[in-house]
Parts: sequence; C-alpha cells; structure tokens
Amino acid sequence: MKIVGSSDRELAQAVSLLRAGGIVAFPTETYYGLAVDPFNEQALTRLFRVKGRPAAKPILVLVADQGQIDLLVVEIIPVAVQLMDRFWPGPLTLVLPARSDISPLLTGGTGTVGVRLSPHPTAAALLRGMGGPLTATSANLSGKVPAATAEEVLAAFGGALDLVIDGGRTPGKMASTLVRVSGDQVSCLREGRIAFAEIQQVLGATGG
Repeated sequence: MKIVGSSDRELAQAVSLLRAGGIVAFPTETYYGLAVDPFNEQALTRLFRVKGRPAAKPILVLVADQGQIDLLVVEIIPVAVQLMDRFWPGPLTLVLPARSDISPLLTGGTGTVGVRLSPHPTAAALLRGMGGPLTATSANLSGKVPAATAEEVLAAFGGALDLVIDGGRTPGKMASTLVRVSGDQVSCLREGRIAFAEIQQVLGATGG
C-alpha cells in the first residue's frame, strides 16, 4: 500500500484505482474514510472483507454536489433539502430512502442510504475527479477506533488497501451526525459533530 499526497497527478492515480475497483483511504472533515465505487459490487464486497464489517451494517456515501443524490435516493424530501441548505457541506449524514437498484451492501438491507457532502478539500477534489459518489466508511477495522492520520490507516490495514491519500491529521474525536429523514419526520441515529438540538432548531425555525 502506497501513501501519496493530494496533487492533481496523485488524485488522478487514486481515481484510476477506484474506477478499477480499488480501495483508497482519504481524509474527511471527521476521520479518514475508505472510498470505493458504490456501484461496483465487487469493490463493495472487498471493502466489507477488508474492514471485517458485518453485512447488516450500511455504508455511507459522499457526493460531490446535491445533483448526485438522485443516483442514490428515490426522492429528495423537502425536509432533507432544508438540512442540506443549512449544514452542507459539513458533518451531517442524511439517511434517505434508497433507489431499488442500489446494492444492499450499501443499505445493509434497510432500504435507506446515508449521504453526505464533505467540506474537506481533498475529499471534494477526489469526488470531482471521480465524477460520481464514493463510499466514506471510517478507516478502521470493524469495532476499532477510526484512523485520524494516514499513518494510523497504514497501521490498521497494512497492504490491504490500494492507496492512502495523506491529507494530514483529521479532526477525529467525533464522527458525523447521522439523521434519518422520512416524510416530514427526522430522527437522530447518531449524534456527532452537529448537535441534534441544533438540527431541531433549524427545522422549527423553517416550519419543518
């Protein structure tokens, strides 16, 4: 496994690996994440194997912009749009009804998919280069502490990944806040960097 920087040439190398079914670790606004093409079943299967992740646990996905969400979800619910407008790009993962053709490995058999727009410049550049969504499950063996540096990724996975993009130390400490949106109902699945009370305040102020 090779550790590289985030130059245009190195990001292009990462994109080439991802399009070929590879696994690339990269920095986000929370921890390092593991990217694969979410529409490549073999890459998803390998990702689960490398992480030792139970098949019932969903995998969240990053998008480059709101226009890519339609590739993943049935519809963009108005309440979700309110939250996107307020908190994206940022550490808020929205769990929305998934399209029927999305892999059950992404959804964990739940019929929903978690989506986020990251403000991290390296993550954003990687997504632009890919031209489509990427997985961003935390870079750790299942049940272990997520990696906050490229060196921690290397220590956790050895040669099991294809590439690590070193973007320096990530903030760590807390993951993204995970919120399920169904109709006009919003529920907190995991409170992280954004307090759920703040989300409730936004929805209350906008009538959501």
